[in-house]
Amino acid sequence: MQPDQRARVGDDARFGDPVTGRLLEGRYRIGPRIARGGMASVYEATDTRLDRVVAVKVMHPGLGDGDDFAARFVREARAAARLSHPHVVAVHDQGADDGTVFLVMELVAGHTLRDVIRKESPMPPGRALALVEPVLSALAHAHRAGLVHRDIKPENVLIASEPGSGPGRVKVADFGLAKAVSADTQHTATGGVLIGTVSYLAPELVVDGRCDARADVYAVGVVLYELLTGRKPHEGESPIQVAYKHVHHDVPPPSEAVPGLPAYVDALVARATARDQGQRPADAGVLLHQVHRVAQALAHDVVDDDELVADLLPVTRIPSPDTEPIDPDEMATLLAPAEAAGAAAIATTDHPRERTTSLEQVRRPEPSVPTPPRPYPPPRRRSRRGPLLLLLALLLAVGLGVGAWWFGWARWSQTPSVLGLRQTAAVERLESAGLDTRMGDAAYSETVPAGKVLTTEPAAGDRALDGGTITVVLSLGKERYDVPKVRGLGEDRAQDALAETNLEFGESVGVWSEEVPEGTVLGSDPALGTTLRPGTPVDLRISKGPRPVQVRDWTGEDADRAEQSLEEQGLEVERGEAAYSDSVPEGRIISQTPTGGTLVRGQAVEIVVSRGPELVEIPGGLVASGVDSATQQLEELGFEVEVVRGGPGYIGLEYVFSVDPGSGTMVARGSTVTLTLV
Repeated sequence: MQPDQRARVGDDARFGDPVTGRLLEGRYRIGPRIARGGMASVYEATDTRLDRVVAVKVMHPGLGDGDDFAARFVREARAAARLSHPHVVAVHDQGADDGTVFLVMELVAGHTLRDVIRKESPMPPGRALALVEPVLSALAHAHRAGLVHRDIKPENVLIASEPGSGPGRVKVADFGLAKAVSADTQHTATGGVLIGTVSYLAPELVVDGRCDARADVYAVGVVLYELLTGRKPHEGESPIQVAYKHVHHDVPPPSEAVPGLPAYVDALVARATARDQGQRPADAGVLLHQVHRVAQALAHDVVDDDELVADLLPVTRIPSPDTEPIDPDEMATLLAPAEAAGAAAIATTDHPRERTTSLEQVRRPEPSVPTPPRPYPPPRRRSRRGPLLLLLALLLAVGLGVGAWWFGWARWSQTPSVLGLRQTAAVERLESAGLDTRMGDAAYSETVPAGKVLTTEPAAGDRALDGGTITVVLSLGKERYDVPKVRGLGEDRAQDALAETNLEFGESVGVWSEEVPEGTVLGSDPALGTTLRPGTPVDLRISKGPRPVQVRDWTGEDADRAEQSLEEQGLEVERGEAAYSDSVPEGRIISQTPTGGTLVRGQAVEIVVSRGPELVEIPGGLVASGVDSATQQLEELGFEVEVVRGGPGYIGLEYVFSVDPGSGTMVARGSTVTLTLV
């Protein structure tokens, strides 16, 4: 840990953060808090097992109460972990430690899209689309996998600062987190808590709490509006006011705040943020295709493209018969500016979930206070203006009806069903219906065989513009992956290999091995080449090195028996040069190195075997020699000397009469030799 990090940890602990400094599940050492949201706080942490820096998102106390929540949290975390995409923040692990529910993710060093909005917005549309495109790419990948984010906002879009890589890499965080939290709460504006940032909530999420991929599309449309204008489309004094506006008011065209934007950019925002979810793109992949079309028009400096605008704008709904009618006088007031400008204007009604095909909205004038009638009004000539205005109103109504019929019905046909067909047959059927085809990114399916049509956009039975383009998605078949080769790799690299193959790391199992170094992978369970579903856990068998051998002290014991026992344990026995020992009998061990402890197979134990005591010959010529001379000679050879006087033959001459043991006998050094004197 760096000194500045230790200082931040100390500050967090000093100001009462109970998480900073903890070791979650004995593995993740929590460092300083780097972000805080409505549902969780994010901390920089160290994975002590793999020695890497990660980000740990810790749910706020109270959200993790109960086993049901923990189960949902684990399920959503596993679903998010299966997403392998360059623009998705990788999920490494999840867990719960003493009531603390947490998620471990890759740490993205950089800033958020919120920082970009503060510094750069309003920004050119090309720049805005370049920032939105990787977000949609990540969401499209998730939507194909059946996962909805539910909480898209600038704070959840991270931009990694990478030296030499331009503006950095865009990554989307927090997949599945909002869904795990919302299972125990209500989304409605009247029934409970709104999970997610209210400024980006789709109307259906506010009304009934149910949503699909189109809720993410709506949120991206709001983010795009904010990038283009620098402000949110709906604002209020309270979250409920903002939520109410999402339900009852359309997102205004960005060009109202930033004049000069092309009409097709306004149309793109209108399509993505349509309050009627049926008029939004079906998922992020479809919106991404529309973004590419707009980006291409911008790249070619196209100012106006009526066809592109017509394709992007939501389909107009004819106002219901109970809409408040406009009387002739008000109609005249509305038509006067249009007549003066030589152009047609279309009035709009503030009817829920309706939008006009025109991007210009004409406001109805406020009623004026009536002037009191004169006591005696002068006689007036009958005016022809009333019938003329009535005729103009009828013509306008007919024009509106014809326009609505043309834009709402006449130009549209029903998309034929091509699900389950091969590509050639599907293209032929669509072209015979007067539609063009475009091949989208193929996707995996558990039910549709590979090479056959999985989905189309628009879907079968939905309306499609005559001559329009139908995006066809072919099935890749069942998503399966083979267990990769991990033998010989380190544990970290083996886990990365499993993640790259969309398989999940299970656990590491230690195995003793005499040949493979410690920490090296011996194999996997299931074995190499086994075909598995994505996300299936795979265990790794990791070498623990040679099995340890406990060595006992054999000093003083039989050398042959000791050598046999040590060799049976897999140890090498080295015999040093045998040595004489007055205390250790011959054939027994005088010394052993090492005398005990733990070794591994193949290591050596050195022993020194006793040759017994050293033998010395009793010298000759001692008989008849003086006692002093004989004693000195024997002591120099290492013997103990005992002198016997007063025997039957002793006469006091002090000469040696006999030696015991006798001369020439081999006796152990230090033995006692008896001299009998005469």
